[in-house]
Amino acid sequence: MALTFSILARGKENSLSKNARAGVLTTKHGTIHTPAFVPVGTKAGVKGVLPEQLVNLGAQVVLANTYHLYLQPGEEVVKQAGGLGSFMDWKGPTMTDSGGFQVFSLGAAFGKTITKIAKGEVIARTEEEIAQAQHVSVYDEDVATQHGQLAIVDDEGVTFTSHHDGSLHRFTPERSVEIQHALGADMFFAFDECTSPTEPYEYQKEAMDRTHRWALRSLKAHRQNLSAKDQSIFGIVQGGRHEDLRKESAREIASMEFDGFGIGGSFSKEDMQGALQAAITELPEDKPRHFLGIGEPGDILNGIAEGMDLFDCVAATRLGRHGTIYTKQGPINLTNEKFTYDFAPLDPHIVVPGTEGFTRAYVSHLLKSKEILGQVIASMHNLGFIIQLVDGAREALMQGTFEQYRSDFFASYY
Repeated sequence: MALTFSILARGKENSLSKNARAGVLTTKHGTIHTPAFVPVGTKAGVKGVLPEQLVNLGAQVVLANTYHLYLQPGEEVVKQAGGLGSFMDWKGPTMTDSGGFQVFSLGAAFGKTITKIAKGEVIARTEEEIAQAQHVSVYDEDVATQHGQLAIVDDEGVTFTSHHDGSLHRFTPERSVEIQHALGADMFFAFDECTSPTEPYEYQKEAMDRTHRWALRSLKAHRQNLSAKDQSIFGIVQGGRHEDLRKESAREIASMEFDGFGIGGSFSKEDMQGALQAAITELPEDKPRHFLGIGEPGDILNGIAEGMDLFDCVAATRLGRHGTIYTKQGPINLTNEKFTYDFAPLDPHIVVPGTEGFTRAYVSHLLKSKEILGQVIASMHNLGFIIQLVDGAREALMQGTFEQYRSDFFASYY
């Protein structure tokens, strides 16, 4: 197996966070101390942030998007470059998703303000921000008009048209695994179907059962490729917002010989904790768990409390590009006029490497002037904030003070 995982500390017995754990996950390209936040480099690049800056911010691992890299530049280009890490000059561990969420955003969710989490994050304001905060791509309206729903799911896979040019493509579990083998990430995900939280129970179960069949096919395709022995595959738990389906899905996926597990969308904001708790009880203790697409600070801390190890989300950089930054007192939007004469640091309570000398007034000016530097600074700040938040949670777990750490954060942030 290309991956090893060991648990170093746990939440206090009889506490609300008794399932929390701090551990070490080792891959061919380096070690990840968990819990950890995984910055998203959709097209083999975290928007506006150089790999060297990611290192300085404390990032341990990055995740790229299979669907987007398949369409552009193509998996063969990445393979010829030596794999994802070499292609983007990132020296640490890498992950890729399966393309399953893009099936959702091109299909059932296309052209709608529907996301894999039913309610937008508290910092999302406009329809576009809601879509962006929840990891839904906003595609060209002309293409949408021409092609209608861009993805159609059947039991064998998904047929879709490219949002770039309308060309026809098809993903199956085997094809998704083949592409991810070529991309060469240390860890990747089995092909799954992510549904809308608004779908009825019957369809959630149908999609869950299909995800289970696809999981077996993904696993078989991976194990048959001996040249991919250094890569590890994660199975994905589905089931929507329904706790009984989540439990069933986790039990089924856990019975397969995956190297780790992902908890996928979709669920409502209110049901997230229950759905997560139902799944966690069925997953093995000795393998890593990844909470897919989760990046809101409070959701991350609650996920850690339930026993999750890894988290990824595009919200930090997307919100930064739109002017919103995280602070210990809650999110603020620097494009608001009240920050024009605010010469305080971006957040007086933390220091994010590479952004220390910039004031709210300065970054507000850059953002309102459409200067790219403003977007870069805000994105770096947000990534640093989330990484430091998770690092602090890991340290608190090691010290036995996680419950107090979480409580103090919630009291200040919300």
